[in-house]
Amino acid sequence: MTALESEEPLLRRAVCPGSFDPVTNGHLDIIARASKLYDVVHVAVMINKSKQGLFSVEERLDLLRETTAEYGNVEVESFHGLLVDFCKQRDIPAIVKGLRAVSDFDYELQMAQMNNGLSGVETLFVPTNPTYSFLSSSLVKEVAAWGGDVTHLVPPLVLRRLTQRLAER
Repeated sequence: MTALESEEPLLRRAVCPGSFDPVTNGHLDIIARASKLYDVVHVAVMINKSKQGLFSVEERLDLLRETTAEYGNVEVESFHGLLVDFCKQRDIPAIVKGLRAVSDFDYELQMAQMNNGLSGVETLFVPTNPTYSFLSSSLVKEVAAWGGDVTHLVPPLVLRRLTQRLAER
C-alpha cells in the first residue's frame, strides 16, 4: 500500500527554525502564517553550545509553547546539528523562513540551496509583515537593556520574563 492509498491522511508538515532568544512578534507572525498553510508546524529552537543566550533553551521552549498554544497545530522542540537532519528524522519536507530585507535573502538563499542539495528539503520564504521588518531578538534585547519600550515588539509574557531577566543582571 502506498502513502496515497493509505487510510491515514498525509499531513503537510513544515518547520520554522530559529534561536528565538527571545521570541518576538515577528517570529509569531511567521509561525501563525505557516500554521494556516500546513497541518503541522514544528518550531525548532537551535541549540548552539558556543553561544550564551539570554534565555536558556528550556526557557525559550516554554515561551514558544505558551505563545503558540492558540494555533493548535504547532509543535515546539529543540535540536542541535543540521536542520536537514531534524527534518529527515521527522519527515518534514519544508522549511519556512521569514525575510525582512534583501540582506536576509542573500544569506537565506545560500542556506536554502545547501539544505536542498543535502537532503531535498525545500525552503519557502515568507516576507515579513512590514510592521516587523526591522525587528530582531538582538535589537529587542538591546533596546530593553537600555530601558527602551519594547511592549509592541514581544508578547506580554515575553515582556515580563525579559524585564525580569534584565533586572537580575
